[in-house]
Amino acid sequence: MSLIKAEGLVGGYGNVKVLNDCTVEVDRGKIAVIVGPNGAGKSTAMKAVLGLLKLDSGTVTLDGRDITKLPPQDRIRAGMAFVPQTENIFPSMSVFENLQMGALLRKDPIAAAADEIFSLFPILSDKRSQQAGQLSGGQRQQLAVGRALMTRPSVLLLDEPTAGVSPNVMDELFAKITEIAAQGLAVLMVEQNAALALEIADTGFVLVEGANRFTGSGSDLLNDPDTRRSFLGGRP
Repeated sequence: MSLIKAEGLVGGYGNVKVLNDCTVEVDRGKIAVIVGPNGAGKSTAMKAVLGLLKLDSGTVTLDGRDITKLPPQDRIRAGMAFVPQTENIFPSMSVFENLQMGALLRKDPIAAAADEIFSLFPILSDKRSQQAGQLSGGQRQQLAVGRALMTRPSVLLLDEPTAGVSPNVMDELFAKITEIAAQGLAVLMVEQNAALALEIADTGFVLVEGANRFTGSGSDLLNDPDTRRSFLGGRP
């Protein structure tokens, strides 16, 4: 059984249906990637998992518990953490203060958790007293992920984590995401860089017009001629 499963999702904005019987899921210690063309409903599916989208039908379960009607804040308390694509840090606060903000829901001391984040992202340790707004794009993304991890979640939701970063930073971020999953977290990620994302994915979901077009392991999707031709730019 998957730790998080969103099944048969139908919904959108007003009269516009964006999701049309979409299903995504991921288990502990695994990475699932949602890819597809622009407008396919990738980020909308992520919003539905987090409870930011009112569904017409479909269910979301977390560790076997139906959370379809839970508001986002209760899903976060239940173990979800979300890193949006933009506006995902507090630029006027220091790096360490950003991590403290990520731990607001916790009642226990956070020093050990912060040390874990600094161990995962050493550059943040070097810049712990620096204003977050002075960080590079890649460092901001590391901080955003670190802030989310301060809640000690069981599920990490990432919306376009490599948007706007250089290829070298992109590779580093994907390596860190793999490391995070190896620690036992379930990672569900929306990503435009489909080929690179599928290389680290245990499961890939290719959405078209809000519905599942292809589902399979990352390696199977990378090696599938139809997927390569349609969604990976003819990648050899």
